[in-house]
Amino acid sequence: MNIKTSIAIGLLILLLCSNCTNVNKTNQPESTAILAERPPMGWNSWICFGTSVTEDEVKANADFMAENLKKYGWEYIVIDAGWYAPGMETLEQYESATPHQIIDKFGRLIVDAEKFPSAKNGEGLKPLADYLHSRGLKLGIHIMRGIPIQAVEANTPIKGTSYRARDIVNTDSRCKWYFGFYGIDMSKPGAQEYYDSLFELYESWGIDYVKADDLLSPIYAHDEIEAITKAVRKGKRPIVLSLSPGPAPVENIKHLQNVAQLWRISEDFWDDWEALKEQFPLCRKWQKYICKGHWPDADMLPIGPMAQRAMRGTPRMSNFTPDEQYTMLTLWAMFRSPLMIGCNLPEIDDFTLNLITNKEVLDINQYSKGNKELFDRNGIIAWYAQSEDELTHYIAIFNTTDKDIESYTFPLQTINYIGDGHITDLWKNESMEIKNNSVSFSVPAHSVKLIKLTK
Repeated sequence: MNIKTSIAIGLLILLLCSNCTNVNKTNQPESTAILAERPPMGWNSWICFGTSVTEDEVKANADFMAENLKKYGWEYIVIDAGWYAPGMETLEQYESATPHQIIDKFGRLIVDAEKFPSAKNGEGLKPLADYLHSRGLKLGIHIMRGIPIQAVEANTPIKGTSYRARDIVNTDSRCKWYFGFYGIDMSKPGAQEYYDSLFELYESWGIDYVKADDLLSPIYAHDEIEAITKAVRKGKRPIVLSLSPGPAPVENIKHLQNVAQLWRISEDFWDDWEALKEQFPLCRKWQKYICKGHWPDADMLPIGPMAQRAMRGTPRMSNFTPDEQYTMLTLWAMFRSPLMIGCNLPEIDDFTLNLITNKEVLDINQYSKGNKELFDRNGIIAWYAQSEDELTHYIAIFNTTDKDIESYTFPLQTINYIGDGHITDLWKNESMEIKNNSVSFSVPAHSVKLIKLTK
């Protein structure tokens, strides 16, 4: 073998040894920095508090996470919509044609000091971010695509430029469900500078994570996604970027992996069994694009005590049965979706707490590879993954039908496994037996059997 051949082989090996677990080099992002090397795990205020979450409530959930969940990998506290909207609590207020929002002299949303008292005197979310950082956690916020209508009405200047809001606005571009913003025409001078000024502000607050909304569906806002990504990368602070809402177009996978750490694969997901069933084909469609640092996102986890505000109804527990919650958490784990809890953590019940602190299930989400659906046979769906060291196999058999299965046999040759081994039911923490190179078990309707197999 001559030296040119050796060099060529070496370069080929480097190309094949990529970040992505299930895709080849053509699906790799162009950037080399890896943010969100593993699926982000955290809490989001939306499901429980809507637009009315307060600083005290954010801190209470953060304290619970720091004291009870951080050791399992949970670390993000994400404040969803409304941190800039005084008095906004109900769905009617949220859907108003002219929602009340606070802006600064440069047309940027600023924090409502009624809900977040530490934001007074122009402090923004920095005091809250400092508090979370002191507890070993990270702070995220929700933003909308575009520029606030208040900025356009006041024609506010764009920081660092001679341009103003009306120079960059696209009044024909509006979100379909929230009317507080106009889109931005990225061909106009000053447009990129406006987005740059937003993330300059967020960096000064100490923000670690941004959930950017109205970017993927019903219209894929390519130019504004690019602008947001450029603004994020100009800063010195690493900020994880999450794009919403879904469904993201799978044909845009290369662009998505180049611009964001996670993106939604579905519309808003709530605690409805039919909605959960719809996540299976979506996960199947996206499974080959699971990639280190770039995660297809199946949305938040509607579990535990939720709907605390009038925006989503009276306080209640999740509509999912325990079996359905096992199904959801297992699918999210096997698919390696980001995990965002939606309940009020200080009021969490024992079942939900056990659900989100099952270390071995969380390890599948954080550390597995080769994740894929094996088959879907009339509502009996199997998923497979293995540990990073390839010594452990994970098998999930979902029963998405309405009938219990008293006896189901899974042949281990389905995963090319032959021989003895130690098998554990990860939700029940019970040992199982291998007979004739197969494992047999029951699966209740709407439930799952999650198996760990070690040689």
